[in-house]
Amino acid sequence: MLSDLDSYIGLPQLTGLRLSPDGRRAVVGVTTLDREKSRYTNAIWQLDPPRRLTNSAAGESAAGFTPAGDLLFTSSRPQPDGIEGPALWLQPADGGDARVLASAPGGVRGAVAAGGVIVYGAAAPASKERETKKVTAILHEEFPVRHWDHHLGPHRTRLFVLDGSEPRDLTGDVGRALDDEAVWDLAPDGRTVVATWVVAEPNGSQRRTLVAIDVATGHRRTLLDDADHEYESPRISPDGRQVVVCVQERPTPEQGPGDRRLGLVPLAGGPERPVAAAWDRWPKFPRWTPDGRSVIVSADDHGRGPLWLVDIESDEVTRLTPDNGAYTDVAVAPDGCVYAMRAAVDSPHKPVRIEPDGSLTYLDSPVTPPALPGRLTEVTATAEDGTPIRGWLALPFSDEPAPLVAMIHGGPVMSANTWSWRWSPWALVARGYAVLLPDFALSTGYGMDFIRRGAGCWGGPPYTDVMALVDAAQQRPDIHPERVAALGASFGGYMTNWIAGHTDRFAAIVSYASIWSLPDLFATGDLPHYFNREMTREAAEANSPHRFADAVTTPMLITHGERDYRCPIDQALRLWWDLSSRVGKDNPHKFLYFPDEHHHVAAPHNVLVWFETVLSFLDHHVRGIPWRRPELLG
Repeated sequence: MLSDLDSYIGLPQLTGLRLSPDGRRAVVGVTTLDREKSRYTNAIWQLDPPRRLTNSAAGESAAGFTPAGDLLFTSSRPQPDGIEGPALWLQPADGGDARVLASAPGGVRGAVAAGGVIVYGAAAPASKERETKKVTAILHEEFPVRHWDHHLGPHRTRLFVLDGSEPRDLTGDVGRALDDEAVWDLAPDGRTVVATWVVAEPNGSQRRTLVAIDVATGHRRTLLDDADHEYESPRISPDGRQVVVCVQERPTPEQGPGDRRLGLVPLAGGPERPVAAAWDRWPKFPRWTPDGRSVIVSADDHGRGPLWLVDIESDEVTRLTPDNGAYTDVAVAPDGCVYAMRAAVDSPHKPVRIEPDGSLTYLDSPVTPPALPGRLTEVTATAEDGTPIRGWLALPFSDEPAPLVAMIHGGPVMSANTWSWRWSPWALVARGYAVLLPDFALSTGYGMDFIRRGAGCWGGPPYTDVMALVDAAQQRPDIHPERVAALGASFGGYMTNWIAGHTDRFAAIVSYASIWSLPDLFATGDLPHYFNREMTREAAEANSPHRFADAVTTPMLITHGERDYRCPIDQALRLWWDLSSRVGKDNPHKFLYFPDEHHHVAAPHNVLVWFETVLSFLDHHVRGIPWRRPELLG
C-alpha cells in the first residue's frame, strides 16, 4: 500500500480521541478520502467495539462530551432550518438525533462543558454592509497580521456561553487576546473559565498571559502575567481550586529558546508555584488525575514521546509508558485509567488504554494500520563537541545497500519521534530508500543544554550533528556509501539550504517551506516578534543560507506553498532566483509551486504530486534514473 502513492493518499487516518466524563465512551475521528478523491473528510467513531456515529459529506470533528455524556461535535453539514456553515452540534447519549447548539460563520472551536454550561470560541459575524458590498479589505491596527495560512481579519475569536437557548457573548471584542492558539478550560462547577490571553508589548511584540473569567458576569482577572514567561495549556483541578499550566521561559539572544516547566496557581488568585522545576524535560498537555494529587503529561525523551506522572506535592516524576511510543490526546477516566492516541515512527496513531500500573491495552480500532515496507533501528554518533547524538533509521527489506535520504525535522525545537503522514519516511522506504531521521542540537528530549547547543548558531552544531549522523549511517553495510540525499521542511528546509552551501557530498537536495534569507524572514514572517527575541540581527545574517549561494552545486528541488505565512513564499522565490541566476543554459534545479497550499501540503492531489515529484527527482540524481515528469503536472 505504501509503495502505491494513489493507495497511500487514500489510507484512513485516526485523529482526536475524546473520552466521556464517566469513562465509558471513547470516540475518535476517522479521516478518509471523499468519493471524488479531491479532499479529506472526517467522521466520528465510537470505540470498543468500533461503531460509526456520524455520516455526512461535510464531515464532523469531535469536540468533547457534556457531563451527561452527550457528544459535542463541529460540522458544516446542512442544518435542519436550511442554514449552511460551521456549527456546534449535540448528539444525545441515548442515540437520538443530533441538534444544532450554535452557528458561527468562521467556525466553532474549543467547546468545553461543565456545571450545566458550554463555553466555546467563535468569531462574531461580519457586518451586513461588509457582506452585502463584498468588502474584503482589512484595516490592520496591530501586529501580527497573518498566522500560518490566513490573514487576521477584523473579527477575532471571542468566547460564548450556552447556558440557555441562545449563545451569550462572554468576552466581547477582545482583539488579539484569544488568538488562534488560545486554550481555555472550564471549572467543574461551570462558574469560571481559565484562558490564555495575549497582550501587546512595545515594538510589535506580544506575550501570552493567563486570565480567569467569571461565566455569569464576564468579569476578567489576571492570574499570571510575567514579562519573562508565557503560559500554555491551562487545566483546572477536579476540585476547582487550582490551575496547572505549562510555563515557557521566553527566548533571548544569549540563551536562545527558554526552558519549559509546569506551574500551579490558585484559581482564586495567588503566586505561581513551580512544579518539578528540576526535571530536565519539556512537559506538554497536562491532565489531572481524579484525586487531584498528580498530573499526567507527555514529554519528549530520546526520540520517544512517553507519558509521565508528576506528583504536584513531592515533585516526583514517574515515567508511565516505557515503549517507543509518542502519546497525544490524553484523557483520564474516573478509575484512573489513561486513554490516549499512541503513535511512533513505525506506527500510525492507535487508541490505547493505560492502566494505573502502567500496562497498556490497544483498543479495537476502526482503522487497520498499513503494513510497513521495512524496519526501524537507531543510529548513534558523537558530535564535534563530544555530545552523544542519535536518530532513527528506517530501512527497506533488501539485501542490497540502500541509498540514504536524511529527512530533517522542522521546529526546530521538536523531535523526530512520531508518525507522519505528510512527511512519511515509509513512502520513500517503499521505493528502496533508507531514511535517516536525525535529532540534532535544538531537538527536544535531551535536556536544555542539548537545545542550547544550537542557540543563535543554527548553522553550527545543528548542521554538524546532522552530518555526523549521516556519516554514522553511511558506515553501515546496509547503506550505500556514496548515494545520499537530504530532504527537509520548515527548519528542515533551512538546514537543507545551509547544507547546499556548505558541502557537495549530497547527490540531491529537496527543500520544502524553507528559509533562505533569515533577515528577510525575521521581518516578513508571521512571528518576527518571536524570532527577533531569539536571535540578534547579526546572528541572523551570519546564519543565513543565502550568503552561500555561490557555493551551491548540488541539484535542488524547491517546493513551496503560496499561502505559507510562517516561511513566506518570497523565501522560495529568492532561492529560485539565486539558484537560476548562477547556472548556465541547463538548469539542474526545479521549483514545485503550490498556489493553493500553505506551510503543509494538505490536499490529496497535491500530496500525490509532491511525493511523485520528490521521488522522480531523487531517482534521477541519486540513482541515475532518467527524469520522469509526474503526469499530473502535464
